Amino acid sequence: MAANPKKLRSKLHLLFHVIFIARVEAFSLTNCTVSGALNDTRVLKVLCYKMGFRTVPSPIPSKVRHLDMSFNSIFQIRVGDFDDLENLRNLNLSSSKISWIQDGTMKHFPNLINLNLANNHLESVSSDLLRGLANLQVLRLDANTIQSIDTYAFTGLKNLRVLNLTGNNLRQISNVKPVLAAPRLEELYVAKNGFDAFDSGNLSKTPLLLKTIDLSYNPLTRFQITDNIFPNLDFLDISYCGQDRKMLWNLTDKTFLNSVKTLNLSAVHFPEDDLITVLQEVHWASLLKLKLNNLKRMNVGTLLQYACLPGLDVLRMHHNRISNLTADMLERCSNLTELDFGENEISQISAPIFKEVTQLQVLRLQINKLSRVNDLFRNLPVLKIIDLSRNRISALTCSDFANLTQLNTLYLYSNRISNLPSCIFKEMNKLEILKLGSNKLLTIGTAFKNDLPFLKVLEIPFNKLSKIHKDTFMGLSGLQTLHLGDNQISEIEDQAFSRLQNLTHLSLSSNRITDKTIKDPAVFSGMPNLRSLDLFSNVISYFHDTLKMPPFSLLSSLEILAIHSQRHGIGKLPSNLLQGLTSLKMFYGGNMNLNRLHPNTFNSTPKLYFLDLSKNTFTAEASITAEVFHPVPRLTKLIISRVQIRSLNFLLKANLSRLSVLKAPENTLDIINMMLIQSLSPLKYLDLRKNTFTCDCSNAFFINWALSSNYTQVIYLNQYTCSYPPSLEGKSILDLNTESCNVNVGFVMFVCSSVLVIATLLVSFIYQFLRWQVLYAYYLFVAFLYDSSQKKKQQQNSFKYDAFISYNTQDEAWVAEELLPHLEGEQGWRLCLHHRDFELGRPIIENIMDGIYNSRKTICLITYDYLMSTWCSKEIQMATFRLFDEQKDVLILIFLEDIPTHQLSPYHRMRQLVKKKTYLKWPKRGEDTRVFWQKLRIALETKEGPEEEKALLSGQEKPDC
Repeated sequence: MAANPKKLRSKLHLLFHVIFIARVEAFSLTNCTVSGALNDTRVLKVLCYKMGFRTVPSPIPSKVRHLDMSFNSIFQIRVGDFDDLENLRNLNLSSSKISWIQDGTMKHFPNLINLNLANNHLESVSSDLLRGLANLQVLRLDANTIQSIDTYAFTGLKNLRVLNLTGNNLRQISNVKPVLAAPRLEELYVAKNGFDAFDSGNLSKTPLLLKTIDLSYNPLTRFQITDNIFPNLDFLDISYCGQDRKMLWNLTDKTFLNSVKTLNLSAVHFPEDDLITVLQEVHWASLLKLKLNNLKRMNVGTLLQYACLPGLDVLRMHHNRISNLTADMLERCSNLTELDFGENEISQISAPIFKEVTQLQVLRLQINKLSRVNDLFRNLPVLKIIDLSRNRISALTCSDFANLTQLNTLYLYSNRISNLPSCIFKEMNKLEILKLGSNKLLTIGTAFKNDLPFLKVLEIPFNKLSKIHKDTFMGLSGLQTLHLGDNQISEIEDQAFSRLQNLTHLSLSSNRITDKTIKDPAVFSGMPNLRSLDLFSNVISYFHDTLKMPPFSLLSSLEILAIHSQRHGIGKLPSNLLQGLTSLKMFYGGNMNLNRLHPNTFNSTPKLYFLDLSKNTFTAEASITAEVFHPVPRLTKLIISRVQIRSLNFLLKANLSRLSVLKAPENTLDIINMMLIQSLSPLKYLDLRKNTFTCDCSNAFFINWALSSNYTQVIYLNQYTCSYPPSLEGKSILDLNTESCNVNVGFVMFVCSSVLVIATLLVSFIYQFLRWQVLYAYYLFVAFLYDSSQKKKQQQNSFKYDAFISYNTQDEAWVAEELLPHLEGEQGWRLCLHHRDFELGRPIIENIMDGIYNSRKTICLITYDYLMSTWCSKEIQMATFRLFDEQKDVLILIFLEDIPTHQLSPYHRMRQLVKKKTYLKWPKRGEDTRVFWQKLRIALETKEGPEEEKALLSGQEKPDC
């Protein structure tokens, strides 16, 4: 099987350039992503989540600050799995199926602040499990199966402030008592632990610093506080407690919980009277926020009479199956500033219901069944936020939001609104955020021609808009974000956005915009501060290399352009499409079925630092060239995943001196050589997953570099697999034994230099003493090869010429005046001459061989000049080879000058021919030439040599004539 030249070249290249890199601390943590510099303890992150690890990966950089190994299958952790990580502040080991951690492991993290062990299989917390974590502030042990906590497990956690034990099997509140040994504990989450009772005496007899306690989702039958152990409690959650059994509420002193500001009583299994008693009798002096969600069995009207406590600020009542809000429900809620009736079944609201809550600033009625607004909010002069999303509102009137002069946020998305009256927003002078997505709007009309100077965000996605008219948004001078995506827009009039002087983000994605829609640059005029433009998922396509009017030429401030994922492919990307975008920094051009990038594509975008070209088709070698990147020297991040490239060699001369991130997964890359790596010296992250790597010595440098580099991280290196040779297909590229590729460079250089010296001496010797013999042997060999290919042709085709004339240019006059008139003029022979019959532009040696083998005879005109000519020497050598090979009389020698035999000695082959071959002499001046021409005619007519010629050809000497 023939060797692959590419691989041979790679091996030879490696032979002379293998670099042995010392194994210092490097980005060799298999499968993990390292973010930040290895010597920067402030930002160094190691992310190893969702990697399928069964053991702790190693080595972990010693200066790591954030380490995430969640969502693996580690099962057990031993002391020796970690080295000392003094800079580590955050450790995430959640969702890793850990059932056992060896005591003493945590001593490796003396400065740890956050430890996440949630969603594992830990059954207990031993006395030494957390030893050494003196600086720990947040500990998550939720969603384990913990049944017991050692008495001294938390004694060393002097700075612990937050502890989450939700979702364990502690069963008794007394089992939680050991955690109180942490002197600064402020937040304790013990929901879903199967507690059937909460008795403060089983937890502590002395006051605690706790500010938050979550007891939700426990099947409590009793909630009892007999001592004032919560003097600082701010948040109390007992939601979803009690389950199917009645829960007893007992406070021996009504002031024990007077510091609570947030109380969650959602879905508590109290009888209605008991819940009213709790709200009425407990001294809630500081209560600001009350959650009464999911109390479906209670009378909401009655409940509201007691829920609106004097100082209450926020009331939430989700999932209570409320269908009507009547006029007197909120009579006692005059101090409320936020009211949430979301996720109910409200279809009717009596307008007077809000007459008493005049201080209301936030009203949430989302996910209900309202069909109309009906001027509900006229009694709420200070209302700032209204959420009416996900209702059934189909029509709006001019009075619906009248007098809401303080409103700054209005959510109307996911309704059935088909029309916006021109007067609908006329009095909302302070409106800042308006969301109208997922309705049935066919047109915007003149709703935004009224002045809304403070509106900053307008979202109208998922409607049925088809055209944007001129001056549609003329009253929105302060608008910063406009979202018109996911409509049916196919036409935009010129200057449709011309009044949006402060607009920074415009989204027109997922519409029916074509290249004709944005043909005129005036479509985007009037937005001098636009920074981001979304045009992805439209039907824009081009068929010309350049455009007469580049569509973005007026957007000189644009920094982000997303034009990816055009539905039918963009066809071609015109070389001047981006003309005018002198501030562009990020370009999304993926999934457009591009097959080529013009070298001038980014000529107008010198500030570009992010480029995404993924999911295109760059199969041809010249699809992307180095010249494409010359105008963007600031490019920092390049994404070319799934573009079918076979090589990254176009980056060799791209001059990307700032490129720090290169992502090229899912291509057909096979070899990453040293020259490419050296050309990308600033690279920090390299992602080449799912490529077709060759696992031989051609990739040895890449593997060694990937494992040893302390600057560049090859992301998920352990996932790289072999595609060649077939015997290693599917194996990890790291299984390649690169040591076998290492060579003794000194020995190789010695051998090479020795061979070079010997070759130099040999060439010098041959040139000095044997150059003519070697030259003759070369052309004899060439003639032999040519003769073999011509034999079959001669068997099928007749000769083109009767004779090939070999002569020196000095004798061209004799040929023209004597030879041609007699042989062609009088005798009618067809002759082949250099100046007349050689094919122009063809190598001369090929012309000579064709001339000789396409002629029955070869006539050599011998003179002193002929013997001195290199080309004449080659011609007679080829003719001689034909003479001896074919065993036929194909050579005629004519001496135009008297040349003694001894003067032929330098031309050894010529002297042998003269001795063995019959030849003719041109008569001297004044002698009759008729006999000469007659003999030449006879020689040309001879088809086979006479007997004596045959004898000569057998090697017998013939006497001189």
